[in-house]
Amino acid sequence: MSYVAIKGGGLAIQGAESLLEYLRTEQGEGGLPLDLATIQSQLRFLHGKVMSEGGLYHPELAALAIKQFMGDSLEASFALRAYRSTKPRLCETPILDSSKMRLVRRISSAFKDIPGGQMLGASTDFSLRLLRMDLLDESKETFQKTTAQWMKHTKTDAIPDTFPKVLDYLREEGLLPASNPKLNMDAFDITREPLIFPVPRSAALATMSRAETGSLLGIAYSNMRGYGDVHPTVAEMRVGYLPVMLPHPVTGELTEAGEVMITECEVVAMYEDDDEGGKPVFTLGYGACFGHNEVKALSMAILDRSLQKGMKDGPSNPSEDPEFVLLHVDGIDSMGFCTHYKMPHYVTFQSDMDRLRTTQEKQRNKQKKEAQG
Repeated sequence: MSYVAIKGGGLAIQGAESLLEYLRTEQGEGGLPLDLATIQSQLRFLHGKVMSEGGLYHPELAALAIKQFMGDSLEASFALRAYRSTKPRLCETPILDSSKMRLVRRISSAFKDIPGGQMLGASTDFSLRLLRMDLLDESKETFQKTTAQWMKHTKTDAIPDTFPKVLDYLREEGLLPASNPKLNMDAFDITREPLIFPVPRSAALATMSRAETGSLLGIAYSNMRGYGDVHPTVAEMRVGYLPVMLPHPVTGELTEAGEVMITECEVVAMYEDDDEGGKPVFTLGYGACFGHNEVKALSMAILDRSLQKGMKDGPSNPSEDPEFVLLHVDGIDSMGFCTHYKMPHYVTFQSDMDRLRTTQEKQRNKQKKEAQG
């Protein structure tokens, strides 16, 4: 059978796109168009996930991508990353100090009491996973009432902007290695340089910071469940707004240009001898990403520690293998390779059928000869 070209594909594609837009705008049951502010506030975890995986902190465009692709986080992240690739890079920030974050949540599972105290903030950690049927019939007035009640009983001026870091106190006690000045070298830019293994730790962190949350969680979970030995304790989990500092165009003095919401997680794991005097100290794992996404930051911190071990001693399981982890956690790459199988493969499949028919014919001839012999 020869390959047959199919005509009319362009019209069919236009029809598919028109149908998709119809489904997005079809109101049914009194539905209303989603505005971007609603997406940012009521779908904040999805919104943060898209900015993180898209690798671009732009709240308005992230909300637009979610709206355009009807909540498909991978497609929305794809669109956001594609948009970013069209924009010039005007300047680069210096290394930012996360201790300057304006915090909205800050916890530690390592200590009951930490300097400044635990700050639970907004979290689903303590909620029952039960459907709230009262949300089926919400109104604007209900929103306003809830907001007014919360503001009435909250003294925001009594909350400090930031808190001291837990790791600083562990370092003071000599339980952690001293800060390594080599870590302040230029970071690996994964948007401009290919990953050629072995890669530095900064390349691994940058790759995981925009990786797909579920992919990170899946590989980190394999480590937690026994295919590895990183059993971490969360020294500190922070959610807040990190000031972005840029040099002033005239004076060159660092000036705050804005702030980005990030989630940062620092975990303490098994101890080993440090690189200097052979003194036993705890090891560290680090994770950070745009938006409020604690599962991603924690999974990233576990894998950071796991990959450090694999880079040092050689991988003994998949979660310690940099090539395995870093080439399989990007959701956009994974989605693209997966969905390409839906595209036309007529020619290659015709070739597969031809080879199969030839093989079957050879087998029949062989069996016929054996029967005659």
